[in-house]
Amino acid sequence: MTLLDEPVVDMGTDLSRYRHWKLEVDGAVATVTMTVDPEAGLRSDYELKTNSYDLGVDIELHDLVQRLRFEYPGVHAVVVTGGYDKIFCAGANIQMLAGATHGHKVNFCKFTNETRNAIEDATRHSGQTWIAAVNGTAAGGGYELALACDEILLIDDRASAVSLPEIPLLAVLPGTGGLTRVVDKRFVRRDLADAFSTKTEGVRGQTALEWGLVDAIAPASEFDNLVAERAMARAGESDRPIDASGIELTAIERTLDADSLRYGCVEVQLDRALGAATITLRGPNGAQPATPDELVTAGASSWLLQLAREFDDAMLHLRFNEPSIGTWVLATEGDGAAVAAAEQLWHGHGDHWLVREVRLLWGQVLRRLDLSSRTLVATVAPGSCSVGVLAETLLAADRSFMLTGTWEDLDDPPPPASIRLTQSNVDLFPMVNGLSRLGTRFWGRDDALAAAHGVVGDDLDAAAAMAAELITFDPDDLDWEDELRLMLEERNSFSPDALTGMEANYRFAGPETMESKIFSRLTAWQNWIFQRPNAVGPEGALQRFGTGSRPNFDNRRV
Repeated sequence: MTLLDEPVVDMGTDLSRYRHWKLEVDGAVATVTMTVDPEAGLRSDYELKTNSYDLGVDIELHDLVQRLRFEYPGVHAVVVTGGYDKIFCAGANIQMLAGATHGHKVNFCKFTNETRNAIEDATRHSGQTWIAAVNGTAAGGGYELALACDEILLIDDRASAVSLPEIPLLAVLPGTGGLTRVVDKRFVRRDLADAFSTKTEGVRGQTALEWGLVDAIAPASEFDNLVAERAMARAGESDRPIDASGIELTAIERTLDADSLRYGCVEVQLDRALGAATITLRGPNGAQPATPDELVTAGASSWLLQLAREFDDAMLHLRFNEPSIGTWVLATEGDGAAVAAAEQLWHGHGDHWLVREVRLLWGQVLRRLDLSSRTLVATVAPGSCSVGVLAETLLAADRSFMLTGTWEDLDDPPPPASIRLTQSNVDLFPMVNGLSRLGTRFWGRDDALAAAHGVVGDDLDAAAAMAAELITFDPDDLDWEDELRLMLEERNSFSPDALTGMEANYRFAGPETMESKIFSRLTAWQNWIFQRPNAVGPEGALQRFGTGSRPNFDNRRV
């Protein structure tokens, strides 16, 4: 598929364009109501009935999570609930899944996982706690949305239930981390979790509370009071400011052509013959905010925030619209000193709410880079600005190339390239395994990690970067183009499935966390299950769902 073959999935939206979500703010508490428009799916071959969702619904939710964090500093608790009577959310739309390509299903699941992670990140680090007010049935992805919240409140009306019915009904797994969150986040006993995930009708009221699937229940007459009480209690725990003004997340401006994508600070060039995209991240142009007040004034136009949003949009565009582009070449361009100066905000004013949000957004963007099923290659050449936060892309890469010396054939050769680690690379941007990218790179090699920490603040040429084990190869200008092109050609000749598996195994050394389990175990298993005839074959559960005919399973275990 290329841009010329299929409609482009646009990841951009804003509150005025929402079709599926409503936002109400009352002091320190925001209420986010899911009222899905059945006729507003991304494709026309299904209806989004009973508050079921597709990618379009989740694009809006992703946007809403970010807007709450940046535009509403006075919101300290967020209540998410259903807008239809006796329905919280029925989960991912089954007809959408049945008609989607395999790649779209997997990308959809990954994106919804990342959006749920952003909700958890807001609760854990932003002082903006999410609470699920489950006012009716919460099935499959609906319960997984609730699981992303820090508290789950269930109406006890003898009908409303929480459930993960994917296994008995659809022959697939819950696609948004539900199995892992049930046991790793809610600490539900393993045997009860097993029983829960095979009960089509789910679990109601007191049993859901006793099993640990929800935190509190209340009859319909008392449910609103319970929700209000818990929301105010959690809002009172927040360290967010009460009366600060937020900043508007203005629309991301981009120019899309057949083989390029251009933003203010990001440029993407596609080489379809090599199956590669070169993503160039540009450093600051002009003075950047040095204080929180200046950052508030600059808003979304500040370099740190603008680049993070544009880089994120570019990655999502490539994921959904350019699946055949299997290699991303990550480059930087600009003044490294300006990058280091801009990120001093994080080190001098890290407790300010907006400074913190920009840093946390960068953490999400970098984790999205790690989790993208693409070969990541970093290049450092004269004119690069691989410093601090931009050096994280170098540390995220599967391989890296740094030019030794400079371009000798130029009349006025530029200075050689350099790399500079800063404190940002030490402790600001953990991966999903809980380690920094440096810590992951040197997992089990404490002396090498200490040596890398020892060069923080130094400008390293290619020889010094090799000695510090920060790069893979250091060709000179005679070999640069040939070595890079040969590597890209070789990569493009390999099986993309095998590469995805290899890269994911190598990228996440060290301990497991709930997030790493969700993305490694779920992605691998769901990827496989989505191709099995028991799920997607002509007699499989996804095709037979809703027809009145039972699926015909091949009962041989694999």
